[in-house]
Amino acid sequence: MSCKKIPYLKLDPEVEQAILEDRIKGWKNPRAFDDSDVVRREANPHDEATLTRPAFARDIEKIINTPAYNRYADKTQVFSFVENDDICRRGLHVQLVSRISRGISDLLGLNTQLVEAIALGHDLGHTPFGHAGERYLSQCLEERTGRYFRHNVHSVRVMDRLYRRNISLQTLDGAICHNGEFAQQVLSLGNMATFDDLDDAVERCTSDASQIKRLRPSTLEGCVVRVCDMVAYLGKDRDDAMHVGIVDSLDSFESTVIGRDNSSIIHNMTIDIVNNSYGKDHIAMSEDAFGDIVLAKKQNYQNIYYKEGTVSEFENIVEEMFEELYQKLLDQLLAGDESSPVFKHHIANLCKNSRSILAEEYLQDEPNQIICDYISSMTDSYFIALYQHLFPNSKKRLFKREYCSDLV
Repeated sequence: MSCKKIPYLKLDPEVEQAILEDRIKGWKNPRAFDDSDVVRREANPHDEATLTRPAFARDIEKIINTPAYNRYADKTQVFSFVENDDICRRGLHVQLVSRISRGISDLLGLNTQLVEAIALGHDLGHTPFGHAGERYLSQCLEERTGRYFRHNVHSVRVMDRLYRRNISLQTLDGAICHNGEFAQQVLSLGNMATFDDLDDAVERCTSDASQIKRLRPSTLEGCVVRVCDMVAYLGKDRDDAMHVGIVDSLDSFESTVIGRDNSSIIHNMTIDIVNNSYGKDHIAMSEDAFGDIVLAKKQNYQNIYYKEGTVSEFENIVEEMFEELYQKLLDQLLAGDESSPVFKHHIANLCKNSRSILAEEYLQDEPNQIICDYISSMTDSYFIALYQHLFPNSKKRLFKREYCSDLV
């Protein structure tokens, strides 16, 4: 028997009236981040805001024109080994986060262009094979250096260090603090005011695994993106799970407030966040909605994530492939083997596309960091192809469920 559909929430009448009256008056949220307060690492005249290219519009354009953005299209969101154009890849995920975040920010009177920049850049540091790949890469790094790989921290490195597009501190702050795995009912502002603060946060999170849970966005816009990262994937992952046959229906999911399907979750969370955040100095959801979010995440893990792609039939194989590929590339780098793909693909392409990095300079970085840069930049397909190139005699193979497999 199917579960009863949760009704759509509505804006509280007082909140709705306040929004309408404030719009008529031309009210501007005093807590919205003002473009004039943008902070960049370099005082580059070319990056100064203009009427046609405001501060955070520049960040958006910088982000979508980096090579790392192109690679979103073939990076796993949840399902790694299924050929299906109807399921979400990471490229669509960041667009969904952007759309939902901008909708909420517009209602709250926040800076929607800053929101879009954070949303589009927040996963640039993600590995192939989603969170499983992130876990395996971090294991490789930790075993050799005692340090940790985290995709949100690496997103900052991609934008700020590898491609050096002079992205604003506010966008980078939103990216490093976005981690949607740590749900909170109320998100109060952090205090990342300078690039020294950012550099310190990057170092702390890389050397101490517990530090990442303490990060808080320093703008309300960043807080909105962090919440919407969860909103964007909870229902969409359920849609995808039904597409690929992991779950038969939504009947195994429970909810009392936000709903069980993607449309309901997005709508109801938008309403709940606006009802509890309008005119406030923080971003919040109601206690009931927060309880539902926590329950929804738990049920997604039980019904989807523990059963999908690399966390099931290929788990051990992918983990072993990460270790073998990592060590092979590291050995080649340490040996200075310029025929290695580390040099011919990664370093050559990075120096060409960064516009400012020289190979001699980049090679001064810690070798394990260079290998992490390379592997995390890979798409799923490139990882598989490179493994097969470097280990042609290996019997380890990853097989996708192909488009026409059900027709045989």
